[in-house]
Amino acid sequence: MRMHGDVGFEQVKMVCNEFTGPVYQRPPVRSSVKRRLRIRRIHSIEALEMDGRNVLLKIRCESGTYIRKLCHDIGEVLGCGAHMRELRRIGSGPFTEENIVTLHDLKDAYVFWMEEGDLTIKKFLLPAEIAVQHLPKIFVRDSAVDAICHGADLAVPGVVKLEEGIEPGGMVAILTLKGELVALGSALMSTEQVIREKKGLAVKTKRVIMEKGTYPPLWKKKEDAKSDSSP
Repeated sequence: MRMHGDVGFEQVKMVCNEFTGPVYQRPPVRSSVKRRLRIRRIHSIEALEMDGRNVLLKIRCESGTYIRKLCHDIGEVLGCGAHMRELRRIGSGPFTEENIVTLHDLKDAYVFWMEEGDLTIKKFLLPAEIAVQHLPKIFVRDSAVDAICHGADLAVPGVVKLEEGIEPGGMVAILTLKGELVALGSALMSTEQVIREKKGLAVKTKRVIMEKGTYPPLWKKKEDAKSDSSP
């Protein structure tokens, strides 16, 4: 962050602390989304060091947060103005700089695989399940998988086991009993509620990952149900 005036480091740290928690943001004029007011959560802001008017910040925030807008707002509270000078993403979900791969390395590995059969590319291509290792998980019956792949929400009877820490509104990963990622969803019940209840919806499906038909459909479609009931 580049400040437009001289401010003490302690004052910068104090103001940054005021921006932790939910904050209102309106996306900048140059942005890829509609400029409407929205709320984003700032988990933490660490002012690591200061060199003249440049301040190095380490920010943990919710997806969709505009850091340049955050720097601008911090400058407004400081009274001197500020802007984002440089941005570097050092982590996203379970991924950090320790396991990133450059596009050049990925392209080279692909070429070596195609031309020479070199399997180095296997080190770069990770299963989708790695991306959700930080999310609480719900494991479902095989009979429920294809219905979820078609967009159905997960009902309590379809749950076989689940992890602790699930709360209503939180994101969860839905997996098969083999540990295959089926979908992502928003929990409608807590872990305790799912265990206690016998019926009702446990998860609202938000994003289907598994291809339809990967597991056999053990549910009846409307057309099949009609044919079964016809004389």
